[in-house]
Amino acid sequence: MASLRDIKTRINSTKKTSQITKAMEMTSAAKWNRGVMKAKTFVPYMEKIQEVTASIAGGAGGAVHPMLISRPVKKTGYVVITSDRGLAGAYNSNVIRRVYQTIQSRHKSNDEFAIIAIGRVGRDFFVKKGYNVIKDIIGISDQPSFADIKELASSTVGMFTDGTFDEIYIYYSHYISAISQEVTEKKLLPLTDLRTSEQKLTSYEFEPSAEEILDVLLPQYAESLIYGALLDSKASEHAARMTAMKNATDNANELIRNYTLSYNRARQAAITQEITEIVGGAAALE
Repeated sequence: MASLRDIKTRINSTKKTSQITKAMEMTSAAKWNRGVMKAKTFVPYMEKIQEVTASIAGGAGGAVHPMLISRPVKKTGYVVITSDRGLAGAYNSNVIRRVYQTIQSRHKSNDEFAIIAIGRVGRDFFVKKGYNVIKDIIGISDQPSFADIKELASSTVGMFTDGTFDEIYIYYSHYISAISQEVTEKKLLPLTDLRTSEQKLTSYEFEPSAEEILDVLLPQYAESLIYGALLDSKASEHAARMTAMKNATDNANELIRNYTLSYNRARQAAITQEITEIVGGAAALE
């Protein structure tokens, strides 16, 4: 059995750990509230720009644009959103595992795909695997603005329009609730799902031509998809870290209770032994 000093040291160190995890849980809870609100406020904008884009692309003019047309796939781009740090449960590993399994099943050569990484964890994993990470961004704030990823989003869309990629997918953790997040795969480009929208299309009068409007609108829409996925992913990250830290705090408190019980038993045994030795010594003197 461990000595009283060892058990007391374990209790004190576990208490300090629980204080840290509790503070991290409260910090993540505050970030989670702001992250969820920011993600939700972005939804109406996304719905409206999708409606406008679908109406123009599917209008009577029958506008055609390269970003709306599928072409033979020679190279695929994968935008992977993870966090810059861990301590968030399975948040990062679930996204990375999904992307890794997809790549293994779809591609036979590393020349058939490339990765655009948002977040240090995902970037480091795929670099270590020897995959072609052609662009990455780290150090994004917990409440990101569009300006934080504008350059990356613009260049990602540009790599489709210039023919570097024939299709682009984005992977991220979709926020469902504080205790539930789901890894999501979304086809970013080409925008082939606009015409299949079940919503009623609004008729717009526009000037100049539909093609000229789509030249401006479609890249903005694709960039907005990336930003919306990032906001969604950030909300999931904060929720996952909050839950992980709560579980860590609960486990620490359980350990403290067990260590305290062990300490009390050891202390009682030591007292009993001292009393026995005193009684034995007194009996020997008689």
